[in-house]
Amino acid sequence: MKKLLIVDGNSTLNRAFYGIRPLTTRDGKNTNAVYGMLSILQKQIDALRPDYAAVTFDLPAPTFRKKAYEAYKANRKPAPDELREQFPYAKECLSAMGLSVLELEGYEADDLQGTLAQLAHTAEDVTAYILTGDRDLLQLIDAKIRVLLIGNKETLCYDSDLFFEKYGFPPAGLIEAKALMGDSSDNIPGVAGIGEKTAHKLVAEFATLDGVYEAIDSPSIAKGVREKLLRDRDTAYLSRFLATIDTKAPIDVTLADLAYHGPDRVKMHDVCVKYEFFQLISRLGLESVCDCAAPAADVPTATEADAAAVLALPRERLALSPIDGGIAVATEDTLLLYRGPLSEIAPLFDSKTPLTVYDAKAWYHRLRAEGLRPAVPPYDVMLAAYVDDPAAGHLDEHGLIAAYLGVDPSPEAPTAPYLPALAAHLDKKLTEAGCTHVLTEMELPLVPVLADMETEGFRVDTEGLAAFDKELYAAADLLGNAITEMAGIAFNINSPKQLGEVLFERLALPYPKKKKTGAYSTDADILGAIRHLHPIVDAVLKFRQITKLRSTYAQGLLRAADERGFIHSDFKQAATLTGRLSSAEPNLQNIPIRTELGSRFRKHFVTKGEDYLLIDADYSQIELRLLAHMSGDETMIAAYREGADIHTRTAAAAFRVPESEVTPELRSRAKAVSFGIVYGISAFSLAGDLAISVKDAGDYMEAYFAEFPRVKGYLESAVAGAEETGYTETLFGRRRYIPELTASQYPVRQFGKRVAMNSPIQGTAADIIKRAMIAVHRRLREEGLDAHLILQVHDELIVEAHKKDAERAARILREEMEGAAELSVPLTVEVTEGAAWLTD
Repeated sequence: MKKLLIVDGNSTLNRAFYGIRPLTTRDGKNTNAVYGMLSILQKQIDALRPDYAAVTFDLPAPTFRKKAYEAYKANRKPAPDELREQFPYAKECLSAMGLSVLELEGYEADDLQGTLAQLAHTAEDVTAYILTGDRDLLQLIDAKIRVLLIGNKETLCYDSDLFFEKYGFPPAGLIEAKALMGDSSDNIPGVAGIGEKTAHKLVAEFATLDGVYEAIDSPSIAKGVREKLLRDRDTAYLSRFLATIDTKAPIDVTLADLAYHGPDRVKMHDVCVKYEFFQLISRLGLESVCDCAAPAADVPTATEADAAAVLALPRERLALSPIDGGIAVATEDTLLLYRGPLSEIAPLFDSKTPLTVYDAKAWYHRLRAEGLRPAVPPYDVMLAAYVDDPAAGHLDEHGLIAAYLGVDPSPEAPTAPYLPALAAHLDKKLTEAGCTHVLTEMELPLVPVLADMETEGFRVDTEGLAAFDKELYAAADLLGNAITEMAGIAFNINSPKQLGEVLFERLALPYPKKKKTGAYSTDADILGAIRHLHPIVDAVLKFRQITKLRSTYAQGLLRAADERGFIHSDFKQAATLTGRLSSAEPNLQNIPIRTELGSRFRKHFVTKGEDYLLIDADYSQIELRLLAHMSGDETMIAAYREGADIHTRTAAAAFRVPESEVTPELRSRAKAVSFGIVYGISAFSLAGDLAISVKDAGDYMEAYFAEFPRVKGYLESAVAGAEETGYTETLFGRRRYIPELTASQYPVRQFGKRVAMNSPIQGTAADIIKRAMIAVHRRLREEGLDAHLILQVHDELIVEAHKKDAERAARILREEMEGAAELSVPLTVEVTEGAAWLTD
C-alpha cells in the first residue's frame, strides 16, 4: 500500500512550541517550535516513508463556522507572539523538506486534512495518515484513513479498532458526542448539563444525534437528560454542524500533486543554516551540500603511526585532537593516531608549523608536562568561535563541528579531521566581520599567559585558613543556639520549610508577600523585608552568611590547595558573553571583599616565600572612564583630566549642594547612580537600591544627565545601533549579539537594552585588561625578572615578585596597565604591595 501523510500544521507546531525549551538564532528569531516540528515530522517520515505528503495550516480570515456562529472559538486566546512569529519560518522549512503546504481562506486546516484524506478513497492502493495532536481528527478514521495522534510521551496510530476500543463506538460517533457534550476549547455549546460520560453512553446506544432524538422517550434516557435534550435540541444540531469536519473543501489537488520525493537538499541545507538547525543537517545527511564541510565529509581512515610518520606529514596545516592514550594528527587526506611521548614530535610545535586545535590552553599544559613550550599558540577553534559569537563559547569540539559545519561525528571518533575545515570556515567569518584581530592580537596571545598563571598558582596559608574555619564554625554554632533560643524550639535552620514555619507561624511574623500554595519562601528578599521586626531574622541572615563563607571558601579553598598549599585556578577565556575572563575550580574572582568577615579570606593568600612580595594593581573606575571616553561628554572628560573625584562631583550635581558639603553618604549614593547608569538601571531599580522613592531616584538620574549631557545620548545610540545590527562592539571590535532586543516580551527587550548599554563598556574594559596582561607577561620575561603574573580579578592584576625585582615589576605593571589603551581620559592604576593579598 502507498501512504499519504497529512500533517496538521497548527497542531504540530503548537505542541512543539510548548514541548521544547525556547531557542533563538543569533539575530533573535524564535525557532523552538519549528525545530520541534521538523524533528517530529522527520521521525514520522522515517517510520512511514510516505509516497505523498502535505501540511495544512489555518488562515486568519473568518471561516464558514465563524460566520454561522459568531461565538465559535471566541474564548481562544491568541497564540503568543513567539509562536506566531514562527509560522512563516515553518512553512519555509516544510517546503524545503519537500512537503506541499496548503491553506484555504474560509476553511480550517482540519477541513483541508479531511478533504485530502478522502483522496485515499480515489485509489485502491493508498492509505491516508493524519499527523495531529487534535483528537477532533479522529472522526475521520475509516478503512482507508488513520490518525497518528501525538501525545506527551508517544504518537499512537489510531485505526477503527483502536478507536472503538478506547471510546466504545465507531469514529464517526465522535461528531455526535461533540454535538451533545460540546467543546469548551472551541466554544461549541452542546447540550447544557450533559458531559462526556453521558454523551458517550448515548452515542454508544443510539449511534447518532438523530437516533438519540428518535428514541427520546426510551426508558434508557433518564428524565433529567431527556429534559435537557429537549430544551437544547437546536443547540445540539448547531453543535453537530460546528463539530463536523468538512471533507469536501474546494481545493483542486490530486494525489499526483502531493507526490513526495524527499527534501530539496540545497534548500533544506540553507534553511537549516539560516535557522541554525545544525544537528538536522547531519540527521538529514546534508553534510555534502555544505562547501565548508566538504573537506571533512570523507574522513580518512585512521592509521597507527610512530613519531617518524607524524613528522613526515606536510606542515602546511596540521590538526590535533586528543584520543585515548594519545593524539590524532590530521591533514586534509591523512589521519594518524600517535600514542608516543609528545617530546618525540616536538618539531610540530615550532613556529613554522600551522597547528589547529580545540582549547589551546589545555595543549599548553599537556606539552608543559613533558617539558615542552610552544613557540606560538596554535590556532584555537574554540577561541575563534568565541570571537565570532560569545554564545558559542559553551560548545565542545563536537558542538562546534555540528554548529558550524553541519557534521555530527561519532563521540568516539577523533575530531582532528574536521578541524582544518572548521578553522577555514571561522577564518572566513571573522574576516567578513572584521574581527580577526581580536583573535590574533588578544585571545591567542593570552593563552600562554593564562597557562603560566595556572601553572604558577597562588599560595594560601592553609594553617591560617584552617584556624579561620574553626572560628567560623564556632560563630555559626553560637548563632545557631541563639536562633533556637529565640524560636523556643529546636529546628533545622538550613531548612526553608522549618524556618518558614518558625517565623510565620510560631512567631507570627507577617509574611511580606501574597502566599501561594506550598511552603513559605525564606529567601534574602523576604527576610530583608522583615528583619526590623524581630532579632531572629538578623541572626538567621548572619548565620547563613557565616555558613556559606565556611563551606564555600574556608573549606573549599582548603580542598583546592595542593600539597604545597598552592591553588591553581582554571582561567576560562570563553565562558562569558562580555569577553571577561572567569575563574573556576575554585573561583578566585568571587573571594569576598565587601564585608569585613569575607575580606579576611584575602589575608590568607600569601607569597610563596619570605623573599617575595605581592604587587596588586587595580584600575580606578575604568568603566566610568570608558563611559566618559565613549560618550565624549566634555564635563566628565574634564573632571577625569583634572583628577577630580567624579563621585563627589556627581553628588554635588545630583543633590544640588556644593562639593564641599558632599557627605560620605551622599557620595555613596552618587556612586550608586553612576554605576547604575552604566548598567542601564531604571529609576525603579535605583529606588530599591537606595531605599528612596521612585520619583527621587528619577530626579537623581535626571540631575546626573544634566551634569553629563552627552551620556544619555550615547546610551540611547548604543541601544539604537544594537537594534539595527543585532550586536554591540567594544572599542577593539569584539562583538556581542543581543537577540533579546527582538523578543516579544517587554521585560526581555528591556533586559536587551540594558545589555546594549553596558556591553561596549564592560567588554572594552575586559579587552583592556587582556591587553595589559599580555604586555605585562611579555615585559616580565623580556627583562628576565623573577616575577610572575598569578591572578586576574575583573579590573585587578596581581604579580608575585622577588623583593630584588619588586620595584621594576611594579613599574612594569603600572606602565603596561595604564598604557593598554589610548583614551581621552587617563587610565589610572592604584598599586599596593605586601606579603598577603589583603594587608592591614
